[in-house]
Amino acid sequence: MSEVPLPTPPPTVTPVRVVIAICLAAPFVALLWVGSYAKADPAFIGIPFFYWYQMLWVIISTGLTMLAYTLWKRDQRSRKGGVSA
Repeated sequence: MSEVPLPTPPPTVTPVRVVIAICLAAPFVALLWVGSYAKADPAFIGIPFFYWYQMLWVIISTGLTMLAYTLWKRDQRSRKGGVSA
């Protein structure tokens, strides 16, 4: 009696998932390394660097989170055998 091999599941760690992890980890690394931005200069329209750097990361984090979410949904569709956009 011949046995039919079971389909192997796709690998858990893929390049797409690594990119997703980097997108989600980058804001934490950038903002937890306070020594890199704990200064007053250069000021931007009178706002010290310390403050506008953090506010800039709010916008950057939003974009990176949106990118990670889009990649995650595409990855999930491809794992279920659906058509990826």
